[in-house]
Amino acid sequence: MSTDTNLVEHSDRWVLNLRGQRIARVSTDPHLTLSLDSGWDVGVESPALLSNGSVRTNPGLPLTPAAQDMTLQLLGASALSAVAFRSGALRMVFDTGLHLTCPGNSSVWKITGPRGWYFRSAPGGGLTVSPGSGPPHPAS
Repeated sequence: MSTDTNLVEHSDRWVLNLRGQRIARVSTDPHLTLSLDSGWDVGVESPALLSNGSVRTNPGLPLTPAAQDMTLQLLGASALSAVAFRSGALRMVFDTGLHLTCPGNSSVWKITGPRGWYFRSAPGGGLTVSPGSGPPHPAS
């Protein structure tokens, strides 16, 4: 199922309608890559945090080899929400209770989707978005 027609742009963020999309593949070599069964891919370099439960009470572990066991728990999980913020931050929540959080000022990540959708954190903060097959541009 393609979800690209259900993306919602707000003044401070994009809500990526990935709810219910299952993670079909997890790769940790050399960086974390999550491939969803709907044709979306999430690639995360660093820094990023992976937490279990509330991020308010458990800020999470950095994505390092020490967190690899937790990272592999994402396989088969379904997304509950995915939000790309104009600050360059990314937040994903999964039905297993795991949360993936990338800060906006220093994180390096990208999300690619069907029909050419492309979201990428910009160096130093910010978000680059390419809707469909058009060239990437900074999100205003």
